[in-house]
Amino acid sequence: MEKSCTLLIHFDKGTPAIANEIKEALEGNDVSAKVDAMKKAIMLLLNGETLPQLFITIVRYVLPSEDHTVQKLLLLYLEIIEKTDAKGRVLPEMILICQNLRNNLQHPNEYIRGVTLRFLCRLNETEIIEPLIPSVLQNLEHRHPFIRRNAILAVMSIYKLPQGDQLLVDAPDMIEKVLSTEQDPSAKRNAFLMLFTCAQERATNYLLTHVDRVSEWGELLQMVVLELIRKVCRTNRGEKAKYIKIIIALLNSPSTAVIYECAGTLVSLSSAPSAIKAAANTYCQLLLSQSDNNVKLIVLDRLNELKSSHRDVMVDLIMDVLRALSSPNLDIQRKTLDIVLELITPRNINEVVLLLKKEVVKTQTGELEKNGEYRQMLIQAIHSCAIKFPEVASTVVHLLMDFLGDSNVASAIDVVVFVREIIETNPKLRVSIITRLLDTFYQIRAARVCSCALWIIGEYCLSLSEVESAIATIKQCLGDLPFYSASEEGEATDASKKTPQASSITISSRRPAVLADGTYATQSAASETAFSPPTIVQGSLASGNLRSLLLTGDFFLGAVVACTLTKLVLRLEEVQPSKVEVNKATTQTLLILVSMLQLGQSHVLPHPIDNDSYDRIVLCMRLLCNTGDEIRKIWLQSCRQSFVKMLSEKQLRETEELKAKAQVSHAQPDDLIDFYHLKSRKGMSLLELEDEVQDDLKRATGEFVKDADDANKLNRILQLTGFSDPVYAEAYVTVHHYDIVLDVTVINRTKETLQNLCLELATMGDLKLVERPQNYTLAPESSKQIKANIKVSSTETGVIFGNIVYETSNVLERTVVVLNDIHIDIMDYISPAVCSDTAFRTMWAEFEWENKVAVNTVIQDEKEFLNHIIKSINMKCLTAP
Repeated sequence: MEKSCTLLIHFDKGTPAIANEIKEALEGNDVSAKVDAMKKAIMLLLNGETLPQLFITIVRYVLPSEDHTVQKLLLLYLEIIEKTDAKGRVLPEMILICQNLRNNLQHPNEYIRGVTLRFLCRLNETEIIEPLIPSVLQNLEHRHPFIRRNAILAVMSIYKLPQGDQLLVDAPDMIEKVLSTEQDPSAKRNAFLMLFTCAQERATNYLLTHVDRVSEWGELLQMVVLELIRKVCRTNRGEKAKYIKIIIALLNSPSTAVIYECAGTLVSLSSAPSAIKAAANTYCQLLLSQSDNNVKLIVLDRLNELKSSHRDVMVDLIMDVLRALSSPNLDIQRKTLDIVLELITPRNINEVVLLLKKEVVKTQTGELEKNGEYRQMLIQAIHSCAIKFPEVASTVVHLLMDFLGDSNVASAIDVVVFVREIIETNPKLRVSIITRLLDTFYQIRAARVCSCALWIIGEYCLSLSEVESAIATIKQCLGDLPFYSASEEGEATDASKKTPQASSITISSRRPAVLADGTYATQSAASETAFSPPTIVQGSLASGNLRSLLLTGDFFLGAVVACTLTKLVLRLEEVQPSKVEVNKATTQTLLILVSMLQLGQSHVLPHPIDNDSYDRIVLCMRLLCNTGDEIRKIWLQSCRQSFVKMLSEKQLRETEELKAKAQVSHAQPDDLIDFYHLKSRKGMSLLELEDEVQDDLKRATGEFVKDADDANKLNRILQLTGFSDPVYAEAYVTVHHYDIVLDVTVINRTKETLQNLCLELATMGDLKLVERPQNYTLAPESSKQIKANIKVSSTETGVIFGNIVYETSNVLERTVVVLNDIHIDIMDYISPAVCSDTAFRTMWAEFEWENKVAVNTVIQDEKEFLNHIIKSINMKCLTAP
């Protein structure tokens, strides 16, 4: 059984010290050896050893030592040894210690006096403390503040003992006198704390008589004042008006800790808009003035709480919150953007988007390594702004399209997904987006971005000029055909054993030529030297992006290119009157598709084309040779329709999530409603009036009632003992992340007092008890709530079992009631959740998921089986049906 100690000490059990060695070291004269020996003895005691033989040695050889470290360790030793026998009587040898403690309390050295007084705060045995009380009281008037402040704490802890009010009858009087004369801020704070915990009325009287001076008090005392105000107002809400004035005065304190606590207290006591605004302003001020990232994150959490309960007040402060983006920390930036996105209104949207645009531009110039991730967050934020308020899309879409060729692929993907959504939801922007996309297409370097951009080009190029320039752009990015020459293939097969990379190097040595109309045409160096006259190359541009991606063996992209060209040719048939032009485009497209298939089946690339991409390209070729109206309709209309449907389902999901988040409030039919206009307003400040209105509103809309959880609680109550047992117990189990909290109600059903009642729990599986069980005394027919915390270290199913042990006055041995086992099944505590597609993909890439599970089922239909799995494991399918 471990023992408790006020000092947390790590103990390495590898080489435990032997009692005899410790004894020898303690008996010697070497101070450093004594210190080491005392430390070893304390560690062994804390880890369950008893070491009874050391006590007398310590009394003889350690008590007289004048060394401060030895004395401090002696007090730690005295704190953890057993001072009572099995029946609770103080051991006779403790008398020896009493004399030593009294001497220490009158010691000429201030440090020895101070640490001894601190030690008395941890003693619970009245027989040891009683003879020391006169010495403790003398120290209240000592000239040194270190001793006075510890003496006050000692008086407080003695007064709080079960018979403490008899040992020190007039303690509150004495401390009140000390408080009125004390000058040391720390001692003053301890004195006020003593009154606050032991004589609350005296503390409130002192506070109210010195209201005007509160702002001059020290930071430590102001913190205790705030704690007192919270406690008083919780028990008596009617008195909060006079205390709120004190809090508002303290908001101007120079101490950041005090103003942070003030803001928190203000929010917990009042819901008046002016009070909430003062608190929110304080948080914003802290957000900007504090350089510590942890402080900023905590303040952002507070602002987030305010946002959910007082959104209208927070909307006005949106630009102040946004200033936190200047911090280079990604977590702070993410939290700030999350808060701001829920505070956007038609009034402030333009300001917010303007600031976000400036931040995006900054990420291009800055040298920070996390710029790419930050830019991605900003792009996602602008995306959600543009979806909520489509009118701002026109101001941001062109700026964001500059990032289609971003080196950070994730942010480029976000941009292209945003463009895809905007071009559908904002038809007015279609022409400008398509023009810009075709101009910047050659800059795109990532295959996923290319495939999405190609889909947009295939779906939204509608006019003749758009279709023609789209086909030209794609051809230009693919470069000259074929993708490799026959001689290269021969060389590749010969040289594949020696240098497998050689072929791809020759192909990629390409440079752009400028055509008559000013556009770039990319041609391979080999073909240029063989066939074309030399041309002047202006500027430099990397090789055609589609070509270089295809030559890495990305045939999925090849299939997307094939589909896009097919769609464009089908649309060209509708908008181009000249059959010759259409046929020319068709044959050129067919040539490109055949070249892709040839490349896929050649030996130039390490891997041949995959079957899916091959089938898709062949389908496109068949379609170009022979199109019917039904097929045309599928290719030119159905794709867009399913995209529109996907967008509307996404919107529906988002509104459902918002509804789920919104607080459901219920007002009881017989609830009292005060009519604020009919109330007497004599002597009420503006803040009190505002508060009354807010409270009435809350009462009327039922916001005070949060009983939605209670019905849930009843389903999870487990009966631990039988109805005929002398002690009845039931538990409510809450699982939260890695903690399990057991809320056990114990009822004494007998007519006698149960002493030393203890709930003993043990666990099986990956569960670990956090704290040691306490002993309670239970009066006849009374009940007690006992909380037990358990840590979970894995998702395995665990079992908690235990007993309730107690003593009664007429039976000598302890009675044991065995409890039912509690089975913790992790499935009960998993609830469906939502996350964005990109976040899911990131997590999927990070974790090792691939565990194959053999499934045995009678269900024949996939959809039915999917629903069955979702229901069984309490999860949610992220993809729309």
